Amino acid sequence: MPVPAAYDGDDFYCDVALRDIAQLSVVHDSENVLAYHHTRPYWPVHIVVVPKAHVPSLTDLSGADETLLRDLFDVVQKVAADVERDRGAAAVLTNLGRYQDSKHLHVHVSSGQPLR
Repeated sequence: MPVPAAYDGDDFYCDVALRDIAQLSVVHDSENVLAYHHTRPYWPVHIVVVPKAHVPSLTDLSGADETLLRDLFDVVQKVAADVERDRGAAAVLTNLGRYQDSKHLHVHVSSGQPLR
């Protein structure tokens, strides 16, 4: 997916990724959750799992209900298990506050040493 070089918004997922899912390398796509290979990976394996509804962050779950959160973490668990099985290790990370560039809950599932 071509990432807009000049994107300066604060919710890449609502503004870009979820608007054009067909341009992504999708790992999982369901009613509530999308998982795809990061458009600018930081690790050799770098998958982003994101709820399709806007949820600000792990510490601000407004916009989420129990079903959406259960679906989100079910997908995180499945994607992480697949990466762990295939690569021997996986990391699961979400960012908060200043560390969260995109103000939309998202979970990184990764494996390998940083690429940059």
